Amino acid sequence: MPLKFLQGENPKEKKMKKRKNLFTSESVSEGHPDKLCDRIADAILDARLALNPTSRTAVEVMATRERIIISGEVSSDVSVDYEKIARTVVKEIGYTDADSGIGPDSRKVEVYIDKQSPDIARGVDSSLDLHSIGAGDQGIRFGYATNETENLMPLPLVLAHKLVRYATSLRKSGVLDFARPDRKSQVTIDYTDEKPKVNAVVFSCQHKPSTDRDYLRKRIKEKVILPVIDSFHVDRTGLEEFYINPTGRFEIGGPKGDTGLTGRKIIVDTYGGSAPHGGGSFSGKDPTKVDRTAAYAARYAAKNIVAAKLCDRCLIELSYAIGVSKPVSIAVETYGSEHVAKEKILSALCDESIFDFTPGGIISAFSLTHPSFRYQDLSAYGHFGRPDLNLPWEKCDKVEQLKKACL
Repeated sequence: MPLKFLQGENPKEKKMKKRKNLFTSESVSEGHPDKLCDRIADAILDARLALNPTSRTAVEVMATRERIIISGEVSSDVSVDYEKIARTVVKEIGYTDADSGIGPDSRKVEVYIDKQSPDIARGVDSSLDLHSIGAGDQGIRFGYATNETENLMPLPLVLAHKLVRYATSLRKSGVLDFARPDRKSQVTIDYTDEKPKVNAVVFSCQHKPSTDRDYLRKRIKEKVILPVIDSFHVDRTGLEEFYINPTGRFEIGGPKGDTGLTGRKIIVDTYGGSAPHGGGSFSGKDPTKVDRTAAYAARYAAKNIVAAKLCDRCLIELSYAIGVSKPVSIAVETYGSEHVAKEKILSALCDESIFDFTPGGIISAFSLTHPSFRYQDLSAYGHFGRPDLNLPWEKCDKVEQLKKACL
């Protein structure tokens, strides 16, 4: 017995509906509880490096309601006021009282800092390569670049970062006078056609109790979302959904609403899910930790490769063993976008006259122990694609060498 089809449709003639190719990335503000912790950890790192550039630091922070807990391991004889640093960061972010999320003066700060393990110190100080320090731990790190935006970062993440960062500036200037420090964004891009389109935007903004919901949504849409999208000249004709404070209220934020912890926003810190992540976080770690340092170097290499037009997308993986200076492995993926043989790109990556991927080489190339930036400024809105900070690993100064090696 033949099958019956509704409305007399012939399956041979029925066209398959084209599925959309969607990808989403998120970001969070400096007032998010996890980012508050990241900033405290990096502010501690800044303070320690200022007193002793060779200071070893591995600090974790937890914030919950009216309590901040700082723990970790350090070396060197420098002493910093951990409690004062934590209170200063809380105040600078904009948490002025307990009702807003956490108070700068009323909270309790607990500090549990010990000396760095001698076994770890031995691995760093006594490298198998006598001419360079060893990696502070084993690990795999990834770097990524794509030509879809001017700063060679994924479009969904760039937009998500800009939304929360711009909203933060409007809060501080008083334009969004109802806003409090905690906020999140999420952007979905439709890659179905050749030209990307914004498909959906999610934006949650902590606010004062007296704020009218409809007023908030209107202000966020008109003052934040639409201006940011239009500043990137991205097609928003398909943008039909604005999920602004979708639960209706977001009064309780910061550590009062959700416990914060360092290292829990590593996808926000890097590429928004467009590339793999090695697992290790950045904040609170000194430059001998390849979790941080090698990630910067991998991004530097990937960005220069794309800037040299050797490929349109580039992913680089570096792996390390504790105490060993040179990478255990170097790998590259170009997703079929290469304009030269991938073997040539890999050969250039392994050429130490172009890229030095040893911890000592990276620290020296980027002046990571005497930085021109503050590590705490990296704790929110991403460690990559930051033209506002003039970061050394964002420079495209290897382009000509790469072209000469590969073309």
